[in-house]
Amino acid sequence: MAELQTEAIKLLTYLLPGFTAAWLFYGLTSHQKPSQFERVVQALIFTFVVQVLLQPLSWLLLLIGKNIPIGSWGKGAELFCSLVLALALGGFVAYFTNNDSFHKLLRRWGFTSRTSHPSEWFCAFTDHVTYVILHLRDGRRLYGWPKEWPIDPQQGQFYIQVPSWIGDDAEAVDLPQLDGILVHVKDVEWVEFMRHEEKPSDR
Repeated sequence: MAELQTEAIKLLTYLLPGFTAAWLFYGLTSHQKPSQFERVVQALIFTFVVQVLLQPLSWLLLLIGKNIPIGSWGKGAELFCSLVLALALGGFVAYFTNNDSFHKLLRRWGFTSRTSHPSEWFCAFTDHVTYVILHLRDGRRLYGWPKEWPIDPQQGQFYIQVPSWIGDDAEAVDLPQLDGILVHVKDVEWVEFMRHEEKPSDR
């Protein structure tokens, strides 16, 4: 039993960098966390990348250590460097995912037509930063700046700044006394994106 626990601890220690990189990735992006099995697979992939990067890093540190004493290379140093690499890897992947940079190159080269964003809904709000008109299910229309918007089209809220109601005669009823209006996404039937307009200054 003790041997089994020891092996389990060794396995968790080995996978810790991968889980750390995956944790940072999902903390910095809007992607929904997958199932437990998929998260383990992702942790294995991140761990593999970290282990590949760890080898040249250890050579570099040992080379530096010949001229500048920075400590001995052991299990503790290896684990510390693995965690640093995991944080750098998770942040690196999150950065390029949020900017759609990697997929942009792949689209240019004809490898895919997809983006790195989690859904078409998310892509529309990310790529079209402008005023919107929310068409509510009760027939009302709300115009304003979506300072906050739900990641999932099935749950969450809009926070609409500089709000105004649009009447049946297309006349806007401004609400200058309000900082904003919170609207549940389930109350919205569809969204219109206006042509690009200047973002309102924070109040």
